[in-house]
Amino acid sequence: MNTHPKFDGLEVGYDIPALPGMAEGDIQTPCLVLDLDALERNIKKMGDYAKAHGMRHRVHGKMHKSVDVALLQERLGGSVGVCCQKVSEAEVFARGGIKDVLVSNQVRDLAKIDRLARIPKLGARTICCVDMMDNVADLSAAAVKHGTTIECLVEIDCGAGRCGVKTTPEVVALAKAIDAAPGLKFAGIQAYQGAMQHMDSYDDRKAKIALAVAQVKDAVDTLKADGIACDIVGGGGTGSYYFESTSGVYNELQCGSYAFMDADYGRILDKDGKRIDQGEWENALFILTSVMSHAKADKAIVDAGLKAQSVDSGLPVIYGRTDVKYVKCSDEHGVVEDPQGVLKVNDKLKLVPGHCDPTCNVHDWYVGVRNGVVEVVWPVSARGKAY
Repeated sequence: MNTHPKFDGLEVGYDIPALPGMAEGDIQTPCLVLDLDALERNIKKMGDYAKAHGMRHRVHGKMHKSVDVALLQERLGGSVGVCCQKVSEAEVFARGGIKDVLVSNQVRDLAKIDRLARIPKLGARTICCVDMMDNVADLSAAAVKHGTTIECLVEIDCGAGRCGVKTTPEVVALAKAIDAAPGLKFAGIQAYQGAMQHMDSYDDRKAKIALAVAQVKDAVDTLKADGIACDIVGGGGTGSYYFESTSGVYNELQCGSYAFMDADYGRILDKDGKRIDQGEWENALFILTSVMSHAKADKAIVDAGLKAQSVDSGLPVIYGRTDVKYVKCSDEHGVVEDPQGVLKVNDKLKLVPGHCDPTCNVHDWYVGVRNGVVEVVWPVSARGKAY
């Protein structure tokens, strides 16, 4: 019987994979499982690091899409707010009680701009990125219409090759236009070097970020000389935060995957040549999957296939085992090499996903486990919010 009022009317296996108080072995699969102890250690570690280096940490909500995880990061890690990539994500986090929300992306569609301009009415500081002059007038018109303020970061393309301006004069021109526009406020610079986050070599990442730091410093110094201050100079990811935090230029980190870890991030190397998931960060997110067939003596078939994960960054890795290997998947099936025939039907395996962000986006729930017991079940609050 369901004895948890929060989940009244939800049936395990039909609506929800588990309920608080259940044994870990009874969780329905495939589903996302969080090791709460590891998650909390990761969050505290990054929070302590940011504080020790005089940095603010604005956690990346697009990674987990969870109000509950964001609030935990605020409580245990001292995060100052969240980054989102879409207005719909920002709306979810603002409604969930996050008071400082950055859409670390451009918002150009007029209907989306209108929604963005209403977010401050939910009680959240609302920020977005700008990289083209004609965006300024549209943002201003919406803010004036709703009687709100939209803060803006000028985005610099510091190596990712996507959005952002390339030169300091462009940064200055946009900053001045933003400050002159009714309803808008220039808040600083967005400079995230996304292209180098997954480079294996620490030294290669360091060389790439050095170029970005020089570019950002020139813009910040030029703005300061013109009497324009940057409240936020933001960037930094799980693969580079130690560079931005010691640069003397950045003041806000935007790390996301550190909290969960995935197989692709885990393989990159720290300054000592060690994988970052073998000391720096712990695996806290898993796809729990069950063996559904072992009709082939050397292969076990599990219930986590393509529809349970994203494999854009590679196949998942079976956590804590070297005797079996996840080698292939189709829509609803995963193939596990089991040369010794050690697995049995209904055995459960924990998979470390190749890429946590899009994997989380295909699930409805996180099942948080501690000491073999389900402690919490959290919705993936912004799941599917891609508009």
